[in-house]
Amino acid sequence: MSTFEDTRVPESTGANPLRWKALSILALVQFIIYLDATIVNVALPTIRKELGFTSDGLIWVVNCYLIAAGGLLLLGGRLADRIGRRRVFCVGSAAFAIASLIAGLAVNPGMLLTGRVIQGVAEALAAPAGLAIVALLFNDPKERAKAFGVWAGLSGLGACAGVLLSGVFTGLLTWRLIFLINIPLAVVPLLTLPKILEESRMPQADRRIDWAGAALITGGLFAVIYGLLTAVHQSWSAVGVWAPLVGGLAALAVALVVEANAAEPLLPLRFFRNRIRLTANGVTAIIGGVSAAVFFMVVLYAQDVLGYTPLRSGLAWVPFCLAFMGGLFGSMRIIMRFGPRPAMSLGLLIAAAGLLLLAQLPVNGSFWAHLLPATVLVAIGFGMTNPAMQQASMHGVAEMDAGLGSGVLTTLLQLSGALGLTVFVPIALREQSASVAGGANAVEAAVSGFTSAFQVGSIVLLAGSAAVLFLLRGIPSPARTRHSG
Repeated sequence: MSTFEDTRVPESTGANPLRWKALSILALVQFIIYLDATIVNVALPTIRKELGFTSDGLIWVVNCYLIAAGGLLLLGGRLADRIGRRRVFCVGSAAFAIASLIAGLAVNPGMLLTGRVIQGVAEALAAPAGLAIVALLFNDPKERAKAFGVWAGLSGLGACAGVLLSGVFTGLLTWRLIFLINIPLAVVPLLTLPKILEESRMPQADRRIDWAGAALITGGLFAVIYGLLTAVHQSWSAVGVWAPLVGGLAALAVALVVEANAAEPLLPLRFFRNRIRLTANGVTAIIGGVSAAVFFMVVLYAQDVLGYTPLRSGLAWVPFCLAFMGGLFGSMRIIMRFGPRPAMSLGLLIAAAGLLLLAQLPVNGSFWAHLLPATVLVAIGFGMTNPAMQQASMHGVAEMDAGLGSGVLTTLLQLSGALGLTVFVPIALREQSASVAGGANAVEAAVSGFTSAFQVGSIVLLAGSAAVLFLLRGIPSPARTRHSG
């Protein structure tokens, strides 16, 4: 008998008839979470001017969110498994609404950073709980593939829309709307989800949570993320960089020992013995790192090199959003017929081609001739990869570990985003310094740095595509699974 407790239609007798409605509500919060991950980018200069941020302090508008979310996602997933996935999801949604109100009404840097920290904590609760519920609601392989496609589509669309809306709100109205818009969207699940979905939790949920593992993993991740993000602005020899990195890695090493010997570990090491999940999580790290770098550097190229206003910079992402949805729908058709492996490998290959075009950006480039074709290819590739990646990362996950699986996935997306900026931005900066030393002006040096980073990114995506072909075997297509059944 299923342990998905108290559903209106038990899994043993049939699927929940309200599962698609529940998915739409769950995915709405996922949309605003990913929206908020990118929506501050274009608005940062205006925020700095109005609230009095220093140049160094402004980066923490982004960093606070990443550190809070990335450090707590695993714990959030396990809490969802233990005390109830719907309950934790709703708590996360409520916290996101409150945090968005604080950030939107901020009158000083401290108030805004407080709101961003709470937003990160809210994501750590809502994101893994929501994905776990989706994995449990859809048992039919074909329906599950569609559900993950919707989930991944709204996640990616939220990230794209964040850059677009940031430019529109900042350029035409006020930057505060980038936070205040979240409030009604986050309140919807609180009013509707309890009416259509009963609670679910893992069996024997009264067992103690592995708090020692939680402290070591969360603290270790927090320290590593902090060190990596600090390395963007300081040298690797700085105490503020190597001290948290060494301390965080040491904490994670101790956590491995604790988890290997714990009766009820927060992160069971058996979870990573599955080749398919391990490969999918590796692809997740690649996508998260490269996409963060692409968003960051393309925005800088548009504003600093092409001279775009915030509004025009935001509107330039409209084709990206449309192409992403095209890639998503194409991916779902491929997954239905052939499974996630070809969709993921082809998506990485197309995105790599887009980055190769970005690596050719000139100083006097134009949107139509240079940015548009490159970013459309990147968007199609990412759109194709996302649903396949999310489906494969949850392959074979037992119901008791649904929150864990989704927590690992979302943690990797946050960590890899921070890692991507830490790796690719220094590549660009070093090339810029070398170009200036060689006699290039500031604009020429900036473009040289961007293109070098894009070249490295394309190589990483190509390697990921090849790895998927060789390692991601053994997942039948939904059509084949249904026919066999």
